[in-house]
Amino acid sequence: MSVRTTCPYCGVGCGVVADRDDSGTISVRGDPQHPANLGRLCGKGSALAETIDLGGRLLEPIVNGRAAGWDEALDLVASRFTEIIRDHGPDAVAFYVSGQLLTEDYYVVNKLAKGFVGTANIDTNSRLCMASSVAGHKRAFGSDTVPGCYEDLEQAGLLVLVGSNAAWCHPVLHQRMLAAKEHNPGCRIVVVDPRRTATCEGADLHLPLRSGSDAVLFNGLLAYLARGGYADDGFVSEVTSGVESALQVAGRQTVAETAAACGLSEGAVELFFSWFAKTERVVTLYSQGVNQSSSGVDKVNAIINCHLLTGRIGRPGMGPFSLTGQPNAMGGREVGGLANQLAAHLEIENAEHRELVKRFWRSPVVAPKAGLKAVEMFDAIADCRIKAVWIMSTNPVVSLPDADRVRAALDRCAFVVASDCMRDTDTNRHADVLLPALAWGEKDGTVTNSERRISRQRAFLPAPGAARADWRIICDVAQRMGFAGFEYGSAAEIFREHAALSGFENNGTRDFDISALSTLDGRAYEALAPIQWPVTRDFPTGTARMFENRQFFTGDRRARFVAVTPRPARNATSRDYPLVLNTGRIRDQWHTMTRTGKSARLLAHIFEPCAEFHPEDARLAGLENEALVRLTSPWGKMVARVAISTEQRRGCVFVPMHWNEEFAGAGRVNALVNPATDPLSGQPESKHTPVKAEPYAPNWHVFILSRQEIRRPPCEYWVQGKVGACFRLELAFDQRPASWREWAAEQLGIAGTEIDWIAYRDPAAGRFRYAGVSDGRLQGCVFVAPDQRLGSRSWLIGLFAEQRLSPNARNALLAGQPLAAADDIGAVICSCFGIGRNQISSAIQNGAGSVEAVGQRLKAGTNCGACKPEIGKLLAAARPSMRSEARTSEGARG
Repeated sequence: MSVRTTCPYCGVGCGVVADRDDSGTISVRGDPQHPANLGRLCGKGSALAETIDLGGRLLEPIVNGRAAGWDEALDLVASRFTEIIRDHGPDAVAFYVSGQLLTEDYYVVNKLAKGFVGTANIDTNSRLCMASSVAGHKRAFGSDTVPGCYEDLEQAGLLVLVGSNAAWCHPVLHQRMLAAKEHNPGCRIVVVDPRRTATCEGADLHLPLRSGSDAVLFNGLLAYLARGGYADDGFVSEVTSGVESALQVAGRQTVAETAAACGLSEGAVELFFSWFAKTERVVTLYSQGVNQSSSGVDKVNAIINCHLLTGRIGRPGMGPFSLTGQPNAMGGREVGGLANQLAAHLEIENAEHRELVKRFWRSPVVAPKAGLKAVEMFDAIADCRIKAVWIMSTNPVVSLPDADRVRAALDRCAFVVASDCMRDTDTNRHADVLLPALAWGEKDGTVTNSERRISRQRAFLPAPGAARADWRIICDVAQRMGFAGFEYGSAAEIFREHAALSGFENNGTRDFDISALSTLDGRAYEALAPIQWPVTRDFPTGTARMFENRQFFTGDRRARFVAVTPRPARNATSRDYPLVLNTGRIRDQWHTMTRTGKSARLLAHIFEPCAEFHPEDARLAGLENEALVRLTSPWGKMVARVAISTEQRRGCVFVPMHWNEEFAGAGRVNALVNPATDPLSGQPESKHTPVKAEPYAPNWHVFILSRQEIRRPPCEYWVQGKVGACFRLELAFDQRPASWREWAAEQLGIAGTEIDWIAYRDPAAGRFRYAGVSDGRLQGCVFVAPDQRLGSRSWLIGLFAEQRLSPNARNALLAGQPLAAADDIGAVICSCFGIGRNQISSAIQNGAGSVEAVGQRLKAGTNCGACKPEIGKLLAAARPSMRSEARTSEGARG
């Protein structure tokens, strides 16, 4: 059996085919018929089948820490919300939801909150992702409209990626860009990012600008275009307004001034500006590096201004393009998922829009004003203005800034409800009621990707335990609260209502309109093929590109220039906190790891929370590569593994956002992140927090590998997860146990059993190694040292796949290193095929002189392609020595 569905990760919206064989085993592959990915999947998508087991799942309602039935749990939620609304008003309750929800789930919870409870205190983790883009779109276009489509990437002559590590965060789209460049050698790629990321490996130019200076750069570009005569005067005069004020702010900025303010060379800035000016088809793609800023909206509009001035919008191969972070952040925006929106892209501050929605819903009320945005919402929870909150499918104790304050806020809240598919998350530990929701593969509905393409997520697994669809849980509570209008029998019925609202009294002045889908019956909904909105009577097959008619959604149908005055980050560095903390995603993990953390191969690439420093910053802080560092900000602290790299900009440190208390101790980076937000979008400044770095130097460093789950001792630094055929635990602590061997046996859970020990002890050097063998198989090993120099783990992980240890393997365990270099694959580079750095380096030394040649020998890079940049770097590093060897060989022959 095969079921076509959609990936639950980023906003690319890849089609997935889930296959079930005769034994019931599920496998996944890319859907070659889906226009977003044309059959390609990234490493995370390829590993989806490894994440659908029921381990750790929430399978029954939990009330005050004990199992309960659905009636008890739902009655309690409905009665407590009703009581609090009665006693304190509708704004005393809140809903914090997620871009992981399906559109149908999103629709009914917004209907409940804004149309029946009467509060707009409903916000979403998409606030952390795309809110600045939403606000920028609305200022420029009058609507939250993404103008272009993915095909534009293949038709462009210049692709500019700003604040986007697409190679890791949107790898399928990045591979599509590289393929387009290969087919069109005249196409250029420019990356604007303080870090030299994997995306730079395929670029023609990298601009490592000073953190936060994006608006300065694009103001400089706007001035350059105007001075050089590159404006499309006809477009500007006929289709836009406000150009004079925008140029008054930016018009005198020179290339030299731009370069100085951005910390770039004048030549590099001049080259970028000339490429942009002289290339007709330009797509500017931007993501979190632009959005996650206290001036993110201005940065978005600075980019859009340049496209408006040149008329490069609404035509093939050109336009500003927001790369969405979540699978349904766009769908959430369609249904009014943000606190300052109404459903169907209607305005909550517009009385006519409120009345329209109220009539359509036949609701007693519509919230009369915007609600509290995410950071404001948890501030209100902290000071008890909000007394009940329902959190759905998200983990704010890990993902929100100033995360320790968020945790304390939930502890103070009178009533906390969480709907989730996983039981034990950092957030769920603070909930009074846990409601079991369906997960990917079990739930049924729609999502919308970055190019406005609506796709179906279809169920191919049965509902486990007592888990229910989110929309069903919400409707059950709404009905218990006494509200009519929630008697839906299926997701299809909700979708029809959502589509009908989009066309209700819509005379073409609203961008979001899928009214042609409002008559789909259950069978047609089930068969719905991916389609881009608007979908109307005039455009029944969808709309690939917006603004082709030069009509925008402002009152006068003109696009708006916005005068942008660049502002510094809200919290500057200082003598006490001299470094800028930049947070973001890594290649093989997603959000807070509740799904990706279940896959052993996805943990193989980067296992521990790491902090990436420039060598000079590391030297000044007294840090060694692979040692531990304590990072501290005025808001919190964490501990991470040091990674020293010349690809990091001086004065900055990059830390991934994913780790949490399920996988690591002291690894929550958002505990450090400052809670400053953009005044318009409310999006937090996740890319610029002042921090200091100090060596974290415990007495003992330990790693443990075991066939069974490891008994983790209490300590500040630990990281755990499943890798290969074993569990892995990294530890660092001060107190030495009385006996390392007894301690090792206790952690491995084999104390008192018949075990053949392979042991090495060097008390003078403080180095100890213990490996337990039973029936010829390695059961576990413990390596101990006074510093981080514990050696490679990859060869040891490989030993757990052996049915019986060879004599060489036993000797290697005693020696603490493989007896032959070929036995250690090295750090995993290609997670799709488990290919390590040493294997790739060996292939290069043996004549594989290109990424394609490495792929032919090892398969590395031939599936999702996300590891190709790292392979390329290994090739580049090897070329000088290979040339030197070639010259030596030629000299010998001579």
